Amino acid sequence: MKTAIIGLPMVGKTSLFTIMTGVHQETRIGQTAARTGVAKVPDARLDALAKLFDPPKITHAAVEFVDLPAISKETLRDPGYLAGLRVVDAFAQVLRLFASDTIPHEKGSVDPLRDMEDVEMELVLSDLVVVEKRLERLEKERKKIKNPENDREFELLEKCKTTLEANRPLREMVLDADNEKRIRGFQFLSQKPMLYVLNIGEADVPRLHEIEEEYRAGALKGRAQTEVTAVCGKIEAELAELAAADALEYLASYGLKESGMQRLITASYRLLGLMSFLTAGETEVRAWTVPIGSTAVKAAGAIHSDFEKKFIRAEVVNWQALIDHGGYPGVKEKGLLRLEGKEYIVKDGDVLVIRHG
Repeated sequence: MKTAIIGLPMVGKTSLFTIMTGVHQETRIGQTAARTGVAKVPDARLDALAKLFDPPKITHAAVEFVDLPAISKETLRDPGYLAGLRVVDAFAQVLRLFASDTIPHEKGSVDPLRDMEDVEMELVLSDLVVVEKRLERLEKERKKIKNPENDREFELLEKCKTTLEANRPLREMVLDADNEKRIRGFQFLSQKPMLYVLNIGEADVPRLHEIEEEYRAGALKGRAQTEVTAVCGKIEAELAELAAADALEYLASYGLKESGMQRLITASYRLLGLMSFLTAGETEVRAWTVPIGSTAVKAAGAIHSDFEKKFIRAEVVNWQALIDHGGYPGVKEKGLLRLEGKEYIVKDGDVLVIRHG
């Protein structure tokens, strides 16, 4: 999963990127190159299985984050900048809710809804340019040669144009599988799922969940393929300097159970319809990320393509049962380890052992 952290200047997006990935690199005004970093997905289930099996290797699922300079009309004309945006699976747009006398907002005031619409408009206009250019080329091709596929693409892009001209992002369009495939290659920016990251001030942290709900029920209600989560950049920076036990105590002092990183990644998984299954043994415990609704054979393919091709059966048990009964012998004795076939729908938190040829 690759997510681009985007937003306007001085909203805290680069600080958030650095906190989550540990990647420190100075950025200069006018720079358009992307920075990338990887964050481990926190997973208490994996930690519990690691204690049980004590393997030499523990592998968390990972999320790749991309940090680019602030979005503007100028940066969206830069081919390198656009390339960095087009290859990601989703956007995490940081919206500034915190006030600060020492960090001025470029527009003179803090207004997250205005900022949200400004960025959305830039994405929409960028896509509209692409659509109009392609329609011009298609019009010429259709005059030269009759091709039903060109006609279908033209009709679909006309609908895209209508949506964009109404200042609506393409993620709001409902597309069937054929049309989705037809425009996939354009990698439209406003079609990508959007996670709104509310960067709140320290004083608002006790209301963090309440603020999230206000946005879900208000400004973001009914918006397709969007999610929201709130973080406090100041607290996340302090958490990054603490040991695990101290971090939990620090979070509890604010009435929180999870770090901003955990909430952000959980929200990203919800947005993209992803989940994790696990593998566990004496050599390694590992989390694997797959789409919700994946079959056992597709999960096997996530581990290795040969496992998918030569799949026979999957041994399946819930991670908690494995912990409660002290490992595989205990769950076998209780009849909790099941044999499942190719069509079994893997559940979040399943531990799989793949039998293959």
